[in-house]
Amino acid sequence: MYYPFFFDPTFVLLIPALILAIWAQTKVHGTFQRYSTVYARRGLRAVDAAKAILDRFGLHDVAIERIPGNLTDHYDPKQKVLRLSQSVYDSPSIAAIGVAAHEVGHAVQDASSYAPLKIRNAIVPVASLGSGLAFPLFFIGLLFRSPLLMDVGILFFLGVLVFHLVTLPVEFDASNRALRLLSDSGVLMADEVGAARSVLSAAALTYVAATVMAAAQLMRLLVFRGMVGGRDK
Repeated sequence: MYYPFFFDPTFVLLIPALILAIWAQTKVHGTFQRYSTVYARRGLRAVDAAKAILDRFGLHDVAIERIPGNLTDHYDPKQKVLRLSQSVYDSPSIAAIGVAAHEVGHAVQDASSYAPLKIRNAIVPVASLGSGLAFPLFFIGLLFRSPLLMDVGILFFLGVLVFHLVTLPVEFDASNRALRLLSDSGVLMADEVGAARSVLSAAALTYVAATVMAAAQLMRLLVFRGMVGGRDK
């Protein structure tokens, strides 16, 4: 008996990943909110802290922009722009400064040609294509009983998982750099770095959760592919 693709029994494989993702999101928002009311004693805004650290490394060509949203912060290696969200940009909180320093960590990675970052940037187009085509190809292959299309869909999604796996060392390294930069530059006092570490550690969990979800999705496709292949014999 065939099961509708989105309601098949293999969906149970996603449950642990979904629980982890929900917990990670809850933790990161809770931790950020907790330390967003704790202001750094030096009184620097996140944007000023980011600028000070960039200047320390001679990265004067990296611009800083304000963008809409909450925790939408990111570094754009193509445009050499560090974008800080509205909840981070003007805030003098330890949480905001920690997030800004994390993005500066990516800029420093870029300037030093950090290998995992270069690999991740190189496979972004492949991962984007894979995330858009993997499930449609697999589903079309299922409908028309085409093992080839299903396998192509699985290969595309494998590229998505590889992207997530490469992202992990990039993000962990950026957080470690951020904590060292905050301490060495004196932007945060020694007893404030621990709070920034809590914020960045919580944020790292979201990347772990995304990787686990991608792995669970791939496992689901493989199991379902095996079920369909077995019925066709």
